[in-house]
Amino acid sequence: MNRLPALLAALALLLAGCADARSGTLGPAPRAAAPSTATPPVAAPPATTGRIPEGTATPPPVPVTPPRTGTPTPSGTGSVTVQLWFTRAGEVVPTRRTRPTTVATSRLALTELAAGPTPAETAAGLATLVPDGVEMVRIADGTATVSAPPSFADTDAPTLRLRRAQVVWTLTQFPTVRRVAFAGTGVVLARTDLADLLPPIVVTEPAIGQRIAGPVSVAGTADVYEATVSIRVLDSAGRVVGTGFTTATCGSGCRGDYRGAVAYRLATAGPGTVEVYEVSPRDGSRTHVVTVPVVLAATA
Repeated sequence: MNRLPALLAALALLLAGCADARSGTLGPAPRAAAPSTATPPVAAPPATTGRIPEGTATPPPVPVTPPRTGTPTPSGTGSVTVQLWFTRAGEVVPTRRTRPTTVATSRLALTELAAGPTPAETAAGLATLVPDGVEMVRIADGTATVSAPPSFADTDAPTLRLRRAQVVWTLTQFPTVRRVAFAGTGVVLARTDLADLLPPIVVTEPAIGQRIAGPVSVAGTADVYEATVSIRVLDSAGRVVGTGFTTATCGSGCRGDYRGAVAYRLATAGPGTVEVYEVSPRDGSRTHVVTVPVVLAATA
């Protein structure tokens, strides 16, 4: 009889160790990736190119390869591609720039943040809240220290937090930076401190305006039902020319990485759209839709 309490305690510990975690890491920091013109097309895995009938229930999960990580990538002779985080609807979302190679890539990234989105990115809803004058002071022991003009903090609290998030998410793409200190404020932030400003689905690939040749490689992070990320490719008239799905490394309460490739059929090259979304478990509708305008090559 004296052994019963000990057995019950051991059982409780075992169940606690097996409990489903409701939180997780943000996954590897998304890194800049070379445009499709600089990388060979990704072969579409059979598991990620199956068609999803409109309004059907979420398809069963399939294994995927997590997104690649690394430093900002050379994109041809004398150029480098860096990732920038802009705002959209009160959240932070990524895009990227290819610019002439420089040893001061972090300074380049801050300059591009202040310059703001391209016309195509503006049309897709992207904006910047970072003013001119944000400068890199130093990088030491994983912390990037930046100085900002007084106007940086001269705003309401939600806008200031979004501004800081743009800087933090952009600078932490570099492997030497894990957090950002804002000089003179005592504020030091890492990506995990600002994770609530991410949308349920983040698309790091393809980029807005990217030219697609072959299967569309789609990657990012997501916190969606059963970790299932659905994808559609549309032509310039809005007709669906390719569908597929993949799964994130974590989901339903935690954020995981995802990567998949979707084949499409198109007789004539032209503008198109990649839609990445979650299928609602309640009614099969598309939710948390992220639209990425691209240029699609014709298929044979």
